[in-house]
Amino acid sequence: MTCAEFVELVTAFLDGALDEATERAFVDHLAECPGCERYLDQFRLTIAELGELPESSLSGETRDRLLEAFRDFPR
Repeated sequence: MTCAEFVELVTAFLDGALDEATERAFVDHLAECPGCERYLDQFRLTIAELGELPESSLSGETRDRLLEAFRDFPR
């Protein structure tokens, strides 16, 4: 699994929505990649700090900026 693939699967992983083989590949990659480990930790911290925000609480521009920030996160 590449770092880009890992990033695309983080939400599904946290939701417990990955199939067994994909989850195994995800966890294997996590064990070998400190950058992705940091990314996952920061993602979890963001969720813990922000909780669940209703979609209506973010403007379209703010939502787009947040998504872009996570897409460009250094791996």
